[in-house]
Amino acid sequence: MREIQIVDAAELAALYAAASYAVVVDGDAIALRVGEPAPDLEAYLPAEAYVLVSAWNPASEPRSDAANEAADAALVARLDAAGIARQAAWASAPDGQWREPGWLLSGIEQSAADRLAADFGQAAVLAWRRGQPVRLRMLLATPAAVATQAHTDWVVP
Repeated sequence: MREIQIVDAAELAALYAAASYAVVVDGDAIALRVGEPAPDLEAYLPAEAYVLVSAWNPASEPRSDAANEAADAALVARLDAAGIARQAAWASAPDGQWREPGWLLSGIEQSAADRLAADFGQAAVLAWRRGQPVRLRMLLATPAAVATQAHTDWVVP
């Protein structure tokens, strides 16, 4: 597992919570937002639970496209080896200045998804159970001065 060094985890969580997310299903991009349910996606892809994970830019540090693509290929290989279903997804800043690809997973236990994300140096994933609002799971210790953020959980895998 990678050691993640984040200067301001609370600020990072706020940025992640405000980001835009989407999943591609049958050529359609279905939007996701932290704190909102995802009935359209759940209708397309019935499952009990969902996790959105990326291997790009570990610890929110920009990497080259080549490094990110290699990390993504390694993540896909692990998912394939474990037989975990996936759909293409992405996250982006609300202003469109930043965007990175990822994968929507189903058929994976939350603890396994947290460990997988941590193995790829990720500071967070999106996760939710069918019919519930999308939650941000920060894979870091809770900062001492963090304000309560709705739909954000702090866990250390």
